[in-house]
Amino acid sequence: MSEQKQKNRLIPALREGVGLIQMLLYKELKERFLADNPMRDQLQSALLAGAVTGEVFAAANPEEKFVRFRKEHFAEIEQELLGLRHNHTELIPFINDALRIQVLCDYHENMESSSILKQAQNHGYLDEDREIPLPSAFMTSIRQLGKKHNLIIPPIEINREEERRLLH
Repeated sequence: MSEQKQKNRLIPALREGVGLIQMLLYKELKERFLADNPMRDQLQSALLAGAVTGEVFAAANPEEKFVRFRKEHFAEIEQELLGLRHNHTELIPFINDALRIQVLCDYHENMESSSILKQAQNHGYLDEDREIPLPSAFMTSIRQLGKKHNLIIPPIEINREEERRLLH
């Protein structure tokens, strides 16, 4: 397989890994918002979790209702960003890796997004000494995390003999 074809397959796979971290962050934020404030309804918790996740990954939803929510709740979103390291300690290394991988993928697609690392630094959840993970290490850690949270089923080794019997 040519190097270009491998690269063409690698970037989407890495972006899926970043997406998994986004899903996990959203899920954990929403659960925490509901637990911390039982009076808050499901929709408000979902909107706030989505807004915070969008800020972390520079992926704010451009739809009108989400833009309006972001403007109206910007102070609360900022507070959540500042408390991210404290409130979601277990996810911080994965968020750091995902942000670095996202910037790397963007770079390979001629986009500049290093400002998300600066934002993470400003809000206190960037581990500056953390190295950019190798793609294989990132994908392995993402699979393990996804399995732990029941979001993905990791690939299993297939016995070639059993495979032949199934196909014939």
